[in-house]
Amino acid sequence: MKREDQIKQIADNTKNWDVIVVGGGATGLGAALDAATRGLKVVLLEQADFTKATSSRSTKLVHGGVRYLAQGDVSLVIEALRERGRMKQNAPHLVKDQRFIIGNYRWWEKPFYTIGLTVYDILAGKRGLGRSLPMSKKAVLKEVPQIATKGLRGGVVYHDGQFDDSRMGINLMQTAIEQGAVVANYIKVTSLLKGDDGKISGVTAQDEITGNKYTLKAKSVINATGIFVDDLMKMDAPEKRNIVRPSQGVHLVVDKSFLGGDSAIMIPKTSDGRVLFGVPWHNKLILGTTDTPLKEFVLEPQALEEEIEFILKTAGQYLEKQPERKDVLSVFAGLRPLAAPKENSDGTKTKEISRSHKIVISDSSLITITGGKWTTYREMSEEVVDKAISIANLPYKETKTKNLRLHGYKQNVDRSNFNYVYGSDIEKIEELQKQNPEFAKLLHPDYDYTVSEVIWAVREEMAQTVEDVLARRFRILFLDARAAIDMASTVASIMAKEMLKEESWIKDQTDEFINLAQHYLLEPYTP
Repeated sequence: MKREDQIKQIADNTKNWDVIVVGGGATGLGAALDAATRGLKVVLLEQADFTKATSSRSTKLVHGGVRYLAQGDVSLVIEALRERGRMKQNAPHLVKDQRFIIGNYRWWEKPFYTIGLTVYDILAGKRGLGRSLPMSKKAVLKEVPQIATKGLRGGVVYHDGQFDDSRMGINLMQTAIEQGAVVANYIKVTSLLKGDDGKISGVTAQDEITGNKYTLKAKSVINATGIFVDDLMKMDAPEKRNIVRPSQGVHLVVDKSFLGGDSAIMIPKTSDGRVLFGVPWHNKLILGTTDTPLKEFVLEPQALEEEIEFILKTAGQYLEKQPERKDVLSVFAGLRPLAAPKENSDGTKTKEISRSHKIVISDSSLITITGGKWTTYREMSEEVVDKAISIANLPYKETKTKNLRLHGYKQNVDRSNFNYVYGSDIEKIEELQKQNPEFAKLLHPDYDYTVSEVIWAVREEMAQTVEDVLARRFRILFLDARAAIDMASTVASIMAKEMLKEESWIKDQTDEFINLAQHYLLEPYTP
């Protein structure tokens, strides 16, 4: 799936699109796929790389939202549990069942959480991943050997989903193209076009790599730009007040030995009333998250010192071994686009703001979708395409995404190696290695990434930069930033050969990536 092939179709001025989707995160990719399966002529434009912002920085959970149940938002829980089942059904190579243990340290916690989580199971119905059950202290320690033992009385186990967010985004992109959508990264929308009636009639856009400019006509435009929805809305109506505000969530990645097993832990109430998770992911452990109100949205948010200290301190209260700064392999921050507080509201309690999504239609018929989470991306996409069909009077067809297998679909993958994320594509990657033994070489002595996977990322996954490969195709920037820095120059050289780039490109890309990766570390690192 070459970007050049997609750009040729974007450059075709004779095309009149049914739908232009702006934004290549979970919702935008889902909307492009949904529209394509209904036979609509759809193009998706992403200003950076697919899932570059919020959609690559999640806690890696496909969940019904246990805490929403605690808040009484039963309808949101039911919706999420239903969609959790569909995600696992349609992409079993990326979504798996994850056992979560809640350690109990007070006498009332075991019955309290057992009852609550049994309700969770009942709401999941036949799409449940396993029964929630009370556990003895001995059973808890067997599953999570490194959980804090002082005062431990036992625990409760429940089941939720775990996945790789960016890899899901890549498979959505591939599936959308297979279904007839045109999809491209590094295309930034620069203005909205309007007809004499004041209604949206298309967009102008610029290729951020070549500088080429394009004009695209369309019957409907969907604003799925996540944390940047207000920017596009203000292109439409400069006087509009912001509908979203940023809340930052930070995650720390440490060695999996801090848990000692394959089960995750959930801390239901921290010192400030939040939920904290410790989740095994690609043979590491993710600790998070925070919920910090911020003033502005940026593509590369950075963890605040107090967020790092909060996670280290809280995790240390529930683990036998206190994680320290030197143990952190990577720290990544993501911004949530939460509903902006109404005027005269202090808006500081972001954890109380609903995580449900909403669709806003402007006077010009610009359709904006905001909020939600990865688990419900498919349903959100279906809703927003339904809205586009209705407003633009497009021919209506039922969505086909409920049971649509995503690119790479494969049952029962072997998760001992990172390459399980490729699903059924792994055979084609192995074929590359047979054609040229050089392609089987490892990129780093401590990890199993190979030259062939870099080539595959360029040829089939639209990777354009070293960051695209190491952050979102391989995930190594999120798992071990030092190892990612060590690999940068090699990856740049492989990409340059594949993409016919000059020597200067290798140096520029390597330097850019190393500068970026320093922000994922608590102390500077030079390879």
